[in-house]
Amino acid sequence: MYIETINNTLVPRITEDAVVLDLFAGCGGLSLGFEAAGYETIGYEMVHSAVETYNHNLHGHCHETMLSVGFDYPDADIIIGGPPCQPFSVRGKQQGMSDARDGFPIFIDAVRRLQPRVFLFENVRNLAFSHKWYLDLIMDELRGLGYLLEYRCVNAVNYGVPQNRERVIVVGHRSRFHYPKIQLKKVSVGEAIGDTMNEVVEGAHILTSAQDRYIAEYERKSACVNPRDLYADRPARTITCRNLAGATSDMQRVKLPDGRRRRIVQREAARLQSFPDWFEFCGNEVQQFTQIGNAVPPLLAYQLALCVKETYALEERPMEEIEEMNGVLEPLFAV
Repeated sequence: MYIETINNTLVPRITEDAVVLDLFAGCGGLSLGFEAAGYETIGYEMVHSAVETYNHNLHGHCHETMLSVGFDYPDADIIIGGPPCQPFSVRGKQQGMSDARDGFPIFIDAVRRLQPRVFLFENVRNLAFSHKWYLDLIMDELRGLGYLLEYRCVNAVNYGVPQNRERVIVVGHRSRFHYPKIQLKKVSVGEAIGDTMNEVVEGAHILTSAQDRYIAEYERKSACVNPRDLYADRPARTITCRNLAGATSDMQRVKLPDGRRRRIVQREAARLQSFPDWFEFCGNEVQQFTQIGNAVPPLLAYQLALCVKETYALEERPMEEIEEMNGVLEPLFAV
């Protein structure tokens, strides 16, 4: 059922006149969700292999370029994106605006220049907790551009994705917005990759005895109740480029019936991220794993896109009403 859902639902079907601009697009997880909801997309991404993947699979075109404040964009009605999140992740340097990898001034500048009807961005959970001060700064700036702001920390597992993945979703609009309804049933790893997880599939890396001993020692010291394998009867842990591509104690792995362990392969990782089977990734193994781990799950993106579509169709509030609701705010990332 799950595999049929992602394969049949997540297919580009362009029906809308509105154009969606996807900034920091990666391999196109967000764009796939919006194209499946009917929107034409235009992507911008600086990583060559990710651009190749986007252009190989999606209806829209992704431009390979490094964005900057002041970049000249084409007209767009909706802006989406995942500004680089390294400054806010637990393992990142956590330097906020002083970190050159921070993409928020670029995203805000695009909103300022294009004045889209709706915008949406995704970022790590930490932005709403340990770095809530910075999220407040970003939201104040966007409100100052004449938007009403909504934000919520959502877990992809509540929206049909077989993975616990918490992310902050911020939406700006001038009418009304609601988030997708939470689904009570959780999709399990077995529903996603049960057809392959008990086999030695092509391209699989079997863990050595030395790796097994290292993992066992790591889990003993960290007091793991259960080994950190994937279990068929429950959702996966958060998929990241680190625990996919790296041979670490935290790697995403399955335990075979004969007791051996192996790393999951790209197609299995893609299913756990809700990419359909027809979606092909370009680049070498590490590049493909990085694209998958960094992506927004397309099934979650699709449900968000349907909510954006409802908001887009509503009549916008008068600017005076929006200003009254928000107050008058001075720009904080002025160009």
